[in-house]
Amino acid sequence: MDIDDSLDDELISTLPIHFSDSLSPNLQLHQFPLLTRPLQVPPSAERAGKRIVSRVKPNTKRYEIHVPVDTRPEVWNIDKAKEFGAFRVDDDREKNQEQKLKLKEGEEPRLSEIRLRSEEIHHQGVYVLGIVRDGKLHIQPINETHQMRPSLTYLDAQSRKNRRSGYDSDSDDGPPPDPDDPTPAVLQKKEKKAAGEAREVQVSAKRSDDKGGFAGISAARREILQLIRAEEDEAWENLEFCDIKTDASATSFESMFSQNNDVLRCDSDITTFVKGIKDL
Repeated sequence: MDIDDSLDDELISTLPIHFSDSLSPNLQLHQFPLLTRPLQVPPSAERAGKRIVSRVKPNTKRYEIHVPVDTRPEVWNIDKAKEFGAFRVDDDREKNQEQKLKLKEGEEPRLSEIRLRSEEIHHQGVYVLGIVRDGKLHIQPINETHQMRPSLTYLDAQSRKNRRSGYDSDSDDGPPPDPDDPTPAVLQKKEKKAAGEAREVQVSAKRSDDKGGFAGISAARREILQLIRAEEDEAWENLEFCDIKTDASATSFESMFSQNNDVLRCDSDITTFVKGIKDL
């Protein structure tokens, strides 16, 4: 039987902990699980004078960071950029989020930026940010955690347009039935018929007495759709993005460290601490 020697590890040093909530409630942790390089403007975009911008919907806690794309010909397809740029404009328009684009006469919209969209991660406990400086551990409580991933909703707009364009074709069976719809339309699958021949279609009416225009769907699905609509109706508020090299970023970093040397004393004992642990 092997014995774990980790219990005999020698204590090398201890660090005094300095706790401060001076940044609360504005300290957030933003994670970028799919980012493979630093969050910086590509050199080609930086030479063109472009920069990273950000915005927020404060009520729904939705953040977006817009990073200019690398437009070098060897890594960027200009034709696809124009195609997807048009679909992004359509998608923004459908969601009441259309941006004011300054286009020259005859110029087509282009996909000139990558949008990183946030998803809030709810905390299971207390998260803190800790930094060691001069032999001291400085910690600050983190108020919110968000994961930022690329937003590709313009592909949804492309798919919707393609479905509308080919909706009348014989090969299109239409969208799948809604499992939450208590009164789905009865669709009969028929063999392909010659062009111009009449086709029999049976339909049924849905109830329209539900609030919010979401008839015939479950309460959970209705709540989700209402949240989506509320988010789409909320206006964006612009934020100032400060790179790590800026003076504003350096000032915020320095405010992380506590200058208070008062010693905190615990008034509770171990029994009170253990009883306060949930589900223990």
